[in-house]
Amino acid sequence: MPEKKKITIPYKPDKLWKKTIHPSLESHRFSVIVAHRRFGKTVGTVNHVIKMAAKNELKMPNYAYVAPFRNQAKKIAWEYLKYYTHVIPGISVNESDLYVEFPSKHKGANGARIYIVGADHPDSLRGTYWDGVILDEYAQIKPALWNEVTRPAIADRNGWAVFIGTPKGQNQFYEIYQKSLKEKDWYSCLYRADESGLFDVGGRYGPEELEAMKRDMSEEAIRQELYCDFTASAFNILITIDMVNKSIGKVYQPTDIMRAPKIMGVDVARFGNDRCTITKRQGLVCYEPMIFKDIDNMAFASQVIREIDSWKPDAVFIDAGRGEGVIDRCRQLGYSVTEVSFGGRADVPERYVNKRVEMWDSVRKWLEQGGCLPDMPELKTELVTPEYSFDAANRMKLESKESIKEKMGYSPDIADSLALTFAYPVAPSGAYGGGRAKCNTNYELFS
Repeated sequence: MPEKKKITIPYKPDKLWKKTIHPSLESHRFSVIVAHRRFGKTVGTVNHVIKMAAKNELKMPNYAYVAPFRNQAKKIAWEYLKYYTHVIPGISVNESDLYVEFPSKHKGANGARIYIVGADHPDSLRGTYWDGVILDEYAQIKPALWNEVTRPAIADRNGWAVFIGTPKGQNQFYEIYQKSLKEKDWYSCLYRADESGLFDVGGRYGPEELEAMKRDMSEEAIRQELYCDFTASAFNILITIDMVNKSIGKVYQPTDIMRAPKIMGVDVARFGNDRCTITKRQGLVCYEPMIFKDIDNMAFASQVIREIDSWKPDAVFIDAGRGEGVIDRCRQLGYSVTEVSFGGRADVPERYVNKRVEMWDSVRKWLEQGGCLPDMPELKTELVTPEYSFDAANRMKLESKESIKEKMGYSPDIADSLALTFAYPVAPSGAYGGGRAKCNTNYELFS
């Protein structure tokens, strides 16, 4: 038997695709990729479907790359598909029906076809099976194409699906992304222009290209196309992605904040998949939050006490919602902590419905004044998600935690711990009689 000839596809993925995205796509049946413009979504997923087609051992596999319009699909993906498959011996190309077909005459070849399809011609997807589909720019594709056509068509052969795109508001792409966050067997990722590394020094494009793109784009387009903000078109977002992005990378010297109070915000997990979080802030500087998963209140109280002893904050504000055990344990051991009820009365009740929205609005003001955030994707997402509105008395209110959790798939615990650092005014140590949280040892242990 003649030895099989090795075929090398002329595709060199970036490190991110090679090490993370491609392996994840291959190990999950359903995947969602949210990424900024020029991330390489089309090239990456075209090569993914080529590899999956080549590996398929079933008879006559069918694959489809679907874009919102046929002309768009032909312009975007067709040339890529032909280029990356032209090195395969015996590959045939059908220009009228837009598909390539793998050879099937010799042993080991499967006759797989990869079609380029427009969502404006949904009938071309009906009446057959699909081993895998790529749905590109899913925000512009009618949901019925997936629900009524594509999903049933991949059932016969246990086919897979990958949804890719850039946000265009809170539509079906946003909904499928939210679903992917909640489903354990789905893969999802979100890469902003400032996180992917492609615009870094030495990256594929470099920082100059990012700045050039931003000069030619509107503020809304920058938030949406480069920073993957699903809320870019919303008018009632309390903290915008622009505020958050401007806060990243700011540098303050120790002398800039040395007279500012040191404050700890402690958010205690409410439900099974929520996280306990500790955030430390001094003046305009927020330090990277500490996150604890699957930890009971006593163990978490020990972590809080450890941070108090180490950092010596002027105030410690703890969420009273599920933090009773943590608060009681800290006080039992002589530590001065302040419980904060998110649903409690605001300091300015004529302006805010409750303490929660007052604290979050304080975060917004702090960012506008020059606040510095750590470069933490989860914190970014949590901060820019909540919407605000007004009640009948013209008081500001914030979107409920339940609604936010429904959007993101998880609770905004990290952002809430930052908000807690703004619960009440705090004087720095030694000022106006203020003092740092400390252990009270002035008592008889066995009395």
